[in-house]
Amino acid sequence: MDYTRYRRPSAWFLLALAVVLAAAATTAFVWDSGSGGLVLLARAGENLVVLGWLILIALTGALLLGMAKSAARLALCTTLLVLGIPFLLLAGLVSVLSGLSWETKSEAAPGRSDRQLVVERGTAMIDPFWYVYVDQGSLPLARRWAVGYFNGDDPDDELREAVWTAPDRIRMTTTGGEVLWVTVAPDGRPDRLASPGW
Repeated sequence: MDYTRYRRPSAWFLLALAVVLAAAATTAFVWDSGSGGLVLLARAGENLVVLGWLILIALTGALLLGMAKSAARLALCTTLLVLGIPFLLLAGLVSVLSGLSWETKSEAAPGRSDRQLVVERGTAMIDPFWYVYVDQGSLPLARRWAVGYFNGDDPDDELREAVWTAPDRIRMTTTGGEVLWVTVAPDGRPDRLASPGW
């Protein structure tokens, strides 16, 4: 079976994929909408290095499949990899040092399947931190609102618990016993960003 006829369509597909991924990464990086932004953009922004690796792989594949002359193909792929790999490794190192986070809790509000309480825990160098969010709506248009931030510099300021007490009320408790309350508006917007000591 002759597979050469699939080379050009495959190259165009990989090139289109690289463009879409690059557009998503650029939008997530440039459009920092902060609290109230789209959940999908927030997730893309948290995974820029992964998107970068996928873009590099897609571009390399597109060049290998799409170019007819092997010398030009080799030169372009080598240049792309020599420039791309160190940049992505450095970006990954910066990402690790600046703080990685992961989701530890996602809980729907009582009687509200369109509203989620999300807790992310992470580390910046050696200190732990916690972010508390409310995700309002359904994907792809769900919005994320920042509700609380807890920094583990002080062991008493670590987040012990974040729970719904009503469909529009959140209680957050620190390891030191401080209780912080946040009320959520109908659109998901909190009345404040709670943090110990503020």
